[in-house]
Amino acid sequence: MANRIDDYFRFQETALSVRGQRQQLISSNIANADTPNYKARDIDFSSAMNNALNNATTATSTGAAANPNGNVASNAMRQTGSQSPTELAKTSANHLDGQNSAGSSQLLYRNPAQGNIDGNTVDMDVERNQFADNSLRYEASLTMINMQIRGMLAAIQG
Repeated sequence: MANRIDDYFRFQETALSVRGQRQQLISSNIANADTPNYKARDIDFSSAMNNALNNATTATSTGAAANPNGNVASNAMRQTGSQSPTELAKTSANHLDGQNSAGSSQLLYRNPAQGNIDGNTVDMDVERNQFADNSLRYEASLTMINMQIRGMLAAIQG
């Protein structure tokens, strides 16, 4: 029974986790808008969400805990390479994997519409827009979870 309830909330839980990670990245971009040579970063929400849901499906079928995921793609992003910048080298088998909260989502760099002299790729208009959009989607996910909980309570109370 608990697994069914977990499955019922898993999608929104995963979406919230990925949106939270994305909000942190966008906030970091905004905070570093004046930092020379800073490269604006983001994640591809769609692929991160697909990866997380696939990992959750695989993990629940094997009895392991599910990893959250997310997705939000932008045509103005490029991959950082084969290794994620959040991957850490482990010197002991007892160390944690060091994966980000979105499971295996890969950080991407934004391609600037107009280059800056100092090498910074943060475009404040784009970042503010992405921040507001992500915030609204995060709140929508919270509203959906609240509606799911109210529906379950209504079913239990009769």
